[in-house]
Amino acid sequence: MDMNNKTICLLNDSFPPLIDGVANAVFNYAHFIEKDHAHSLVMTPQVPGSDDSIYDFSVVRYPSIDTRKLFGYVTGYPFSPEAAHEVEAQNVSLLHTHCPVTSCLLARQLAEAYDLPLVLTWHTKYDIDIANAVKSKLLQEGALQALLRNVNSCDEIWTVSKGAGENLKSIGYEGEYIVMPNGVDLPREKVSDELVAAVTSDYDLPAGIPCFLFIGRLMWYKGLRIILDALKALDISGADFRMIFVGGGGDEHEVRNYTTELGLDRKVIFTGVVSDREKLRAWYTRADLFLFPSTFDTNGLVVREAAASDTASVIIAGSCASEGVTDNRNGFLIEENAESLAAKLEELCANPERMKAVGKAAGDELYVSWQDAVAHAYDRYGAVIDNFKSGVYGRRDPVRGSWMQSQGELMQILGDIDAAGKALKRDIEETQEEIESSIRSMRNKAIVDAITTHYEAKENLRSIGREIKEQIKEAQDDFWEKLDRYL
Repeated sequence: MDMNNKTICLLNDSFPPLIDGVANAVFNYAHFIEKDHAHSLVMTPQVPGSDDSIYDFSVVRYPSIDTRKLFGYVTGYPFSPEAAHEVEAQNVSLLHTHCPVTSCLLARQLAEAYDLPLVLTWHTKYDIDIANAVKSKLLQEGALQALLRNVNSCDEIWTVSKGAGENLKSIGYEGEYIVMPNGVDLPREKVSDELVAAVTSDYDLPAGIPCFLFIGRLMWYKGLRIILDALKALDISGADFRMIFVGGGGDEHEVRNYTTELGLDRKVIFTGVVSDREKLRAWYTRADLFLFPSTFDTNGLVVREAAASDTASVIIAGSCASEGVTDNRNGFLIEENAESLAAKLEELCANPERMKAVGKAAGDELYVSWQDAVAHAYDRYGAVIDNFKSGVYGRRDPVRGSWMQSQGELMQILGDIDAAGKALKRDIEETQEEIESSIRSMRNKAIVDAITTHYEAKENLRSIGREIKEQIKEAQDDFWEKLDRYL
C-alpha cells in the first residue's frame, strides 16, 4: 500500500537518555523510518533531563514515576491525553511496541480507540528477567500470564531471532511469529591504525600475540566463567595471549576477583565501560577473535558488530547468536563448556590466517546495517496494514473495562504506589527527626550531667576545705589553751 504521508508510532518503556539495547533499536527504527520512508513518532515515559529537540522525529512523553534508583528505569503511567491526541493529529497508521509491559498496554488501548494495527517485537528473554527480579514462583507465573495477555492481543508478533521466538513459545505463546533481525549501527569497515594505536596504547598488547575480546555487561550468565576457565587452560599449556574485557556493572567485582584467583592478571585486561562508538570500533579492529559463549542473549548484536570490523566470533552452537553462522566459514562454533573453548582457541592461535579469513567472511555474510534492517521491517508494515484492513488477524482481546475506566484504574494503582512512596518518605523523615531530636536530648543531658558533676565535685572540695579549716582552727585553739595552762 502507499505509505506516503503516514506515521509509524513506536512505543517502548526505555528511550534515551536511558540507554539499553531495546532503546537503541527504537531510536534506529525512528531515525531510518523518518529518513528513508515516512514519518515516525516515539511514545515513551518522561525522564528527568531528557532533551527531545535533538531528534529528527517526533517524541511524545507520558507521565512517569522516577524509579531509576530502584530499577534503573522510570515507571510510566500508560496513558496521557496528549499521547492519544498525537495519534490522531499525526495520522498514525500503525502502532509498533517494543516492550510487552506498560508500552504494550498503552498501545493496546490506542489500537482499540483508533482502530489501528498493532505489532509487537519480542526482544529478550523476559521470563529470565522476571525470575531474577521476582523470587516468588506464584508472582512469576502471574507476571508471565500478564505478558502473554498483552502478546496475544497484538496483531503480529516479531522476534529478533528464531531463538527469541522459541523462548516466547516456551512460556506459553501458541501463535505465529516473524523473525525480524535488528541491525548494527557501526559502519562496515575497520578504523585507521592511528585510532587503534590511540585507543589501545595504554595497555600491554604485544604485536603478534593473539588478542581476544569481549564487549558487554560483565554478567556471569553471558558465559564469562567459560571464557576465564578456558584462558586458564590455555595459560597452563604455555600459550601467550591477551584477553580484553570492555564493559562493567553486574558481576564485575566477582569476575575481576576470579581472574586474580586464576593467576591471569598479566594476560587479562579490564578497560571498564567504553561508551564512545569509535573507540569500540577500535577494539573490534584490534582483536583477532571476539568471544561470546552466551546462551542468554536473543540476538547477539555484538557478533554482528564484530563482523563490521571483519572480526570473527567464537559462539555456542545452537545459541541465538549462532543463527546464520556456519562453523569455520563465517564464525566458530563450540560446545557450552570451557574445554571446548580452550581447544578452539589453542587451534586458532596456531593458525592466525584462519582467523582473518573467517573474519572477512563474517563481515561479508553476517553484517546487517540498521538502515537495511528498518527497510525490511518497513516493507512488512505495508503487509500488516493491508492484512488488518481485510480482517486477516480477526478480533483482538479488548482491554478489560471501558477506555476511561481502565485508565482510571491504572492511574489509581500507580497513584497509590506514588502516594505510598511519599508516605514512606515522610515516615522516614519523621523517624529521622525523632532520632536527631533524641540525639540532641541525649547530648544536652550529657552536658547537664557533666556540669552538675563539675559543680558537685567543686562543692565537695569546698566542704572538705571548710572541714580542714575547722580542724586547723580547733587545733590552734587547743594549742593556745594548752600553752596558757603551761605558762
